[in-house]
Amino acid sequence: MKLAGFKAYDIRGKVPADLNADMAYKIGRTLVPNLDGKLFVIGRDVRESSPELAKALTEGITDAGADVIDLGLCGTEMIYFATPFLNADGGIMITASHNPPEYNGLKFVKKGSIPMGYSSGLNEIEKKVVNNDLGEKAANKGSVRTMDVMKEFIANLDKFYDPKKIKPYKVVVNAGNGCVGPALDALEPKLPIEMIKVFHEPDPSFPNGVPNPLLPENRKPTMDAIIEHGADLGVAWDGDYDRCFFFDEKGSFIEGYYIVGLLAKSILKTNPGEKIVHDPRLEWNTIEIVEKAGGEAVRSVSGHAFIKEKMREVNSIYGGEMSAHHYFRDNFYSDSGLIPFLLIIQLMADEGKKLSELVEEMISDYPCSGEINTKLDDPAGKLEEIKAKYKDGISDDLDGISVAYPNWRFNVRMSNTEPLLRLNVESRSDKKLMKEKTEELLGIIRS
Repeated sequence: MKLAGFKAYDIRGKVPADLNADMAYKIGRTLVPNLDGKLFVIGRDVRESSPELAKALTEGITDAGADVIDLGLCGTEMIYFATPFLNADGGIMITASHNPPEYNGLKFVKKGSIPMGYSSGLNEIEKKVVNNDLGEKAANKGSVRTMDVMKEFIANLDKFYDPKKIKPYKVVVNAGNGCVGPALDALEPKLPIEMIKVFHEPDPSFPNGVPNPLLPENRKPTMDAIIEHGADLGVAWDGDYDRCFFFDEKGSFIEGYYIVGLLAKSILKTNPGEKIVHDPRLEWNTIEIVEKAGGEAVRSVSGHAFIKEKMREVNSIYGGEMSAHHYFRDNFYSDSGLIPFLLIIQLMADEGKKLSELVEEMISDYPCSGEINTKLDDPAGKLEEIKAKYKDGISDDLDGISVAYPNWRFNVRMSNTEPLLRLNVESRSDKKLMKEKTEELLGIIRS
């Protein structure tokens, strides 16, 4: 039997139908023997259901005989940091990131913040939860202690940037009423910038909409604040702040694809010759920038588990996905929503350019469609239809289907969690061609 909440990379769904306290307790009980662990770190986002799930999960872990360090309200990247920092055997973040308020979830890492997904342990936990195979309670119940690692977490960011190189920019920071507000407050005294704070306080009711800056309707408050305050740029985060999204000084939203190029450029400036891992959804701009900067571009299947695995395999310094996930070797190969923010404002100062000036050439050289999702009854069948239709191009199936022609290319892939096809199209300096081919492909997908 398959449980609805168990996904490729995490457990996520509606509370209480797909995830509830009883299930969280059972997951805690089975996680301990699965990882043969003695110490686990737990953190949670701002959602109303998070404290109850945290309590039940803690109870399950301690009943199985392991100890728990409770970080309280935090971001996912604090779990990625604290698990190795505290030498824990595993870390669990209770979050549904950018999903609506009635959702929640659990993200897991093993020792050293190595990802734990469905194919690397969650499948075994699911079986035991379904069969109520929890084993015996431990003779000695584990202990629980609360800990605040914010100071150490913020100090860990120091290795990625130099505050002396950052100019006194005016920056709109939109927390979306998620978890990033307290982290920005802790970072603020170290930076020479002025933060203009939007929806800054964590609020489980998400009064200003779910913290998902990918939704066009959620971008307006950041754009408006940039214009109103004459800011140099804007940054908005999702609920658990493992992703950040950028807006230039004109209030224009910058596609995550071009931010991958900027971060690769920034990192290779001081680390020439390093490997940069990227996903194949959109890639021509990234490959050109990496090669020009003397680095080596390495392709990987999309998704955090695959990117992190590939980075470890090739010893890559940075990995970037167009979906705004950015991974750093010196951050335990984990994704961060704060390091990109710091690197971009430092790059702006380094190059003496506005954000719009940093990306305008990339946008002109490689216009892209952005990711367009379509719900389908049979996404796998449609994928085969597209493969047959575009068989005259240079194709590969590393991640869905990528097909390249001399002046344009596309990638179509199935979602890991929903019956969706995700389309991305880019061209070489030809916006009209990119738009035409996007419409052509959408016509086939939606017919």
